[in-house]
Order: sequence, then C-alpha cells, then structure tokens
Amino acid sequence: MFDNLSGRLSDAARQLTGKGRLTESNIKDTLRQVRLALLEADVALPVVKTFIERIRVRALGEEVGKSLTPGQALVRIIHDELVQILGSESAPLDLRAQPPVVILLAGLQGAGKTTTAAKLAKRLIDREKKKVMLVSVDVHRPAAILQLQTLAGEVGALHCASDAGEKPTRIVDRALDEARRSHADVLIVDTAGRLHIDSGMMQEVVEVHEAAQPLETLFVVDSMAGQDAVNAATAFNESLSLTGTVLTKADGDAKGGVALSVVEVTGKPIRFMGIGEKIDALEAFHPDRMASRILGMGDVLSLVEEIEHTVSKEKTEKLAKKLKKGRGFDLSDLRDQLEQMMNMGGLATMLDKLPMPGNVNPAALADSANEQKIRRQIAIINSMTPSERRFPKTINGSRKKRIANGSGQQIQDVNRLLKQHLQMERMMKKVSRGGMKKFMRGMPGGGMPPGFR
Repeated sequence: MFDNLSGRLSDAARQLTGKGRLTESNIKDTLRQVRLALLEADVALPVVKTFIERIRVRALGEEVGKSLTPGQALVRIIHDELVQILGSESAPLDLRAQPPVVILLAGLQGAGKTTTAAKLAKRLIDREKKKVMLVSVDVHRPAAILQLQTLAGEVGALHCASDAGEKPTRIVDRALDEARRSHADVLIVDTAGRLHIDSGMMQEVVEVHEAAQPLETLFVVDSMAGQDAVNAATAFNESLSLTGTVLTKADGDAKGGVALSVVEVTGKPIRFMGIGEKIDALEAFHPDRMASRILGMGDVLSLVEEIEHTVSKEKTEKLAKKLKKGRGFDLSDLRDQLEQMMNMGGLATMLDKLPMPGNVNPAALADSANEQKIRRQIAIINSMTPSERRFPKTINGSRKKRIANGSGQQIQDVNRLLKQHLQMERMMKKVSRGGMKKFMRGMPGGGMPPGFR
C-alpha cells in the first residue's frame, strides 16, 4: 500500500537537495509534485488542496535546523501533516459497556464486510479474550449468511442463524437475545450491501442500526474503490452515527488515497486495515506509523507487535539456546523460520513495515521470496532425512537427486536452498558471537532502529 505515493514524495523531497533553506520559490515546484502524487493516489481534490496549503504555510515559516537539510525538513513537515490527516492518534474499539457490546459493520457490496466480521471476531477472541457472536442480516444474499456461518466456525466464534425470509430488525432482536443467553461479550452484526447507494438500502441499514443500538458502527471500505469510496463514506456518515472505518484489501492497493480521504471526509478514525486474505490478516491502524510507511521510513513497532503475536516463543528460545551453546543453525531451524514467516503473511508483509533505502525496491525483494517459493523450499527440506537436516554437508549429488525427486523440484532448487542455508548459518553465528548490536552495525545504515539501542 502507498508504494506509488511513497516513491513520488521521496522524489519531490530530493528536488530540494543543495538548497540552503526553504523558500516560496524553491518549494513551489516541490509542492506541485506532492499535489500530483496525491491526486494520482486517488486522494480527493478538496483534501489535496487543504493538505498542500497546510504544508506550504508550515514550510515557509519553518526554521531549518543545522542537523536537517531542507529536503529532510520538508519530509518532517509532510510526515506531521500526514499524521494529522490520518487521524492524529490510534483509536482502539470501545468495549466498555454492558455485554453484549454490539459492533455493526456497514458498507457497499464487495467491500469485504463479511470477511472483516470474521477477522475482527478472531482478533477479539485471540487478543482481547472475548466471547464473540456473529450474525448476518443480509437477507438479500443468502450466500452471505452461509459464508458468515462457515467463517464463524473457522475463528471459533458463536453464530446466530438467520434466514433470507426474515426481516433484518427481527434477526437483530433475536441475535441480541441469543447473545445474552450465551453470555457473549461482543455481537458483530454484518449488514447488507448494494453495488451503489440507494434510498432502500440506507433506510434498511438505519432501521437495523436503531434496533441494534451498536456501541461501534464501522464503515467498511475497499481501499481500491477510489472516489466511489469517498462518496459512499459521505452518504453513510450522513445516515448513521459512524464511529470509525475499516480499510479492506490494503495489501492490493499501491495508491492508498482512500485512507487519506475517508478520515478527512467523515471526521472518524480508521480503526483497522485488512492486509491479506488470511483470517488473521487484520491490523490495528496507527496514523503515526502509517505516515512513516508512506514516507518510506517503515513501521518497525507494528512488525515487532506482529512477531510477538505470531512467532513461537518456545521455538525462538530453543534456537537462541542452541546457538549460544555453539550448535549450528541446521535445516530444521531454517524450516521453522520459513514456516513462521508464512504465518506472518510472507516476506512482502514484513518488508512493507521495514525502512527501505530509496534505491531498494521492496516489491522486487518480496517477489524473490514469495509465498509459493517458500512453500517449495519447505517441501525440499521435508524430503530430507533427519540426519541430512542436521548435517547439510553430507548432502552429496545422489542425495540431492533423491531430495529433488521427492519434493518435485529441480536439483538447482536444492542447491539454491543449501546456499541460502549456508548464508543464514553464517549470519546466525555473527549474531550469537557479537550480539545484535554488533550485527546491526554491519547492516546498511549502520545502527539499531530507534527504541532498540
């Protein structure tokens, strides 16, 4: 997400290289580039105008410190204004009420409401330890009711059955009664969508809203919907008491303008972002971290939080003890690392949160180790004997041929994996001998990220 915008904003800031200070003349062309970048990212025109004017006013009155170049000073201003336009600070869900707390999801058809309902349920079950019930009031699309029932079973949530012949308000009343009797902490209501805004749809969702009396009313919007998303957000905000927004399909959107527009138009914060098809691919939205990602500074904090929730502490501690004792990093350890990377959404998801130099293309790096390739590497390791995994140097030509046949790969693929393992083994030895700080000094940039010193 925001790949195109990130590149254009970085290029715009570089135009100020060599300038002694920020002046009206030398920022004029730069701001024109920023304006074009925002418009190309599908940011709404009124939002672009306001954003550019705020940057211009701040830049002209800005004293450039001795430690900053004019380009860096402008990037800092853009970062601060991006944080402002994205909602200033993160806004977690308000669950402080008499159970069941009702969360209502509204939005256009195809925005991803049903999947988001399940993802949100899983997040509340896993991280908040809540007992969650799901109910669909989409009587216009029976498949949506069946889909939600299936997803409820996958995430371990309760499900209130509904039927296409029932009135949506009647379903809500029954769901509330079932949620109380089941002692559910949270009831998530998945409403019907349409391909476009119409009076019948809005009247129905308003009636459902009045019947449910939700504490949280979230507008679910497709990140790739462009200006249509802004128009829909405006219509829903006028009809319902929205409390926030959920951006879906953010991983497939290189523009990201919807995120910048929706907050400004509705005045309500973005609560979550859907970042993949997996049922746990839902991230809390942090404006300051997202602003850093837009400007290519990465989001190390979110990556650390994701690692804490996804990576097996037991396996990590076991590997650390093993390395400390001087025992090597074998192919079984490599398989564990690959599997944990898959659990985190693959390398692309991780690279999106890491700061990248301007000459490095995260998309190219992610492509070099995509999910399909990782699965093939795991298959190769699984085709080895326990002894071969423990002692990779024993794998000779005939063994490579057997391993390649067993995994359905080529001998060249086996060779590449063994070379990758050798490189990782050397890296692990450096970490175990000199500690993480010494290892990071050898990385581009030459130091630890902020907060890790």
